Order: sequence, then structure tokens, then C-alpha cells
Amino acid sequence: MAGAKWDSQPLDAWTKAHAKGKTIDLDGKQTHYLERGEGEPLILLHGFFYDSFMWASNIDALAKHFHVYALDLWGFGYSTRTLMDYSYALYAQQVLAFMDKLGIRQASLMGQSMGGGVAIKLAVDHSDRVNKLVLVDAAGMPNKLPFSGKLIKAFPAVGRFMYGLNTDVIRKQGLADYFVFDKAMLTQTYFDDVTRFHKIEGTIDVFASILQRDFFYTLRDEIEQLGRIGKRVLIVWGKEDKGNPLELGYGMHTLLAGSKMVVMENTRHVPNSEQPEEFNRHTVSFLCSAT
Repeated sequence: MAGAKWDSQPLDAWTKAHAKGKTIDLDGKQTHYLERGEGEPLILLHGFFYDSFMWASNIDALAKHFHVYALDLWGFGYSTRTLMDYSYALYAQQVLAFMDKLGIRQASLMGQSMGGGVAIKLAVDHSDRVNKLVLVDAAGMPNKLPFSGKLIKAFPAVGRFMYGLNTDVIRKQGLADYFVFDKAMLTQTYFDDVTRFHKIEGTIDVFASILQRDFFYTLRDEIEQLGRIGKRVLIVWGKEDKGNPLELGYGMHTLLAGSKMVVMENTRHVPNSEQPEEFNRHTVSFLCSAT
């Protein structure tokens, strides 16, 4: 990875060199995914800035009980980089196409941040295809973009320039400010694993396009619908989340009647990575329970 500039590497070559999973063609677009375990299907959906590496500390624990698939959403990880109409609807379409291609009739979904929004959208639009949901600091409730997101939305050329600079500083600061509470977690190895896919050409344009569309916090109506559908939902939230504050988690919990909520101390936007043992215990217990 050393020496490669941000947004510079061909998708095919970088996939061959670094991808740890499989690739599948969906609607003419590549989707990369990790697959582990046996049993009932469980699909993991990462949030913005990350890819399927997000679940590195969770996938093996979950795979002891489930057939787990961790997808790279289009524009992220080792999946296709074409400029598309990025939205929850597009990503729900991707997940549904993935399920159809692999013959998965119904699956439980676990989604973090933007991936949680995708899970909500799919569960509302295709209720029969979704079993349980685990929503991790999920986007969807009305909220405002953090400063860096507002900057890219208002001045996309400036954002593209900043994220294209040959430095790690901007990305490291973003992880420290919005994603991770315990800064000791931000080792160079962790940083490299999180941002390796940012080296693929077209990634910065994808990020800018998504932030300009500003769809993260547009699912209040769908969350209310999900509450009426009555799916079993576990909400997990980092108590110190700055970008998606805890009050939004409580608001989601209120709208999703019958949902369970776990607040994890000393974690921010990725509690599954910061305290994986506790997270895995809560989520496995919920997903395995009959009630």
C-alpha cells in the first residue's frame, strides 16, 4: 500500500492484490463480499467511509451461529466505482439482487450508519425478504451532516482536492473526530485496513456524490413504517457518537415499538469495532433468541 496515492489504483488490479473475499456480478456491476459460517443467512452492511473490513472483529463470532455475508456496497471496498444515483433505494436494490443471485429467500440484516439505513429501506420495501434487524448507530433520523460533509457538499471541488492530497492527516482526523472514541485504536495498521480501498480510482468522486445527495437522514417515514410492520429490531448505539448523536438512537427506538436498545459506553460511531466482545455478545444473543 505504501507509495500508492489516494484515488489512483485500477479496481481490477487492487481487487486482485488486496480483496479477501469473492466477487459477483450484479446488474453488470461488481460486488465484493466476505462469506463465513453456516446456518440462517445474515447480511452485514457497512457505513460510509468504511467497507466490509468494518466487521473484521465481528464476522467470525457471528459465523459460529449464522451463514454470514459482508458486502461492499457499490462505490466502496472492491465493488464497482461507476457514478450512479446513490441512494438507499439503489443500495437496497443491490442487496436484493445479491440475495436473488445467491438464492437467499430471507435474511437478517445488520447495518452500521448508512448500512443501517439500507437495512431499514429494504425491510420496508421488501418486508418478506427480511427477518431480524440489527441497527448500529444507524442513519435515517433527521440530522445534519458533520462539518467535513457540509464542506464537500457545498464545495465539491474543494473536498475532492483535500481528500486527494498525498497525506493521511485528513482521514486520520476524520476517524478520530467522528468514528473512534479510544484513540489508541487508531494504529497505522487499523488506518491502513480501513482506508485501503480509498486508493481505488473513483472513490473520492463516489464520496463527494453521496455527500452532495445528502440522503443519510431522510428515513423518518420509513422508520415509522418499519415500526408498524413489527419486525424484531435491536438498536446498538455508541454513547459518545458525535456525528449521529445518541438522542437520535432513542428517537428511533421510540418509533420502532418493541425494539430493543443497547447503549455502549466509551464508544463512538463504530461500537462493533471498539468493543467487539460486548457487541458480539449482545447481537448473537438477540439474533439467536426466539422472542
